[in-house]
Amino acid sequence: MPIKGRVHQLSVKPSTPGEVGLPKLAIPQAAVTRLGMAGDYNQYRQEVHEPLGDERMALLLMPLETIWQLNDEDWPVKPGDLGENITTEGIPYGAFGTQINKGLKYELISGHTFNIGNDLVAEVAKVCNPCHNLMELPYVGKENFAEFCRTLLGRRGWYARVLDEGTVDRGARITRL
Repeated sequence: MPIKGRVHQLSVKPSTPGEVGLPKLAIPQAAVTRLGMAGDYNQYRQEVHEPLGDERMALLLMPLETIWQLNDEDWPVKPGDLGENITTEGIPYGAFGTQINKGLKYELISGHTFNIGNDLVAEVAKVCNPCHNLMELPYVGKENFAEFCRTLLGRRGWYARVLDEGTVDRGARITRL
């Protein structure tokens, strides 16, 4: 049986001096290229990595169900808070890829490919590990940072490279290929 879900939320945040790239804000529709979602800025992807950015990090995907788990653990995470561009619904975290624990971070073993909407095709290419920008979330701060990172380890989301560019709408279907 194919694995299917839908786009719960699309999120972007433009480059804003003095601010980090999260939380991201909801938008109804987005054009997506091999470099990422139009209107979104990710300093880590665009400046820390290669001059033109790391195409393996074009999009960050996060299941809504993982956000609900974090809520059940008393973290008031909302879609977009963790920097994800696409909050999915109906696809379990482990259905995106296989990862291995390397101590304080996880690494990708294999990632799956997804059709998102009519045109967009993205392949999970990297694990997103917790980073210092999470301290900027009001419910994390410096005082809760270490605990939040331990909580998120292995479930911060999945970076994906764009194989086929396209436009995607909130509510669009997602199918694992």
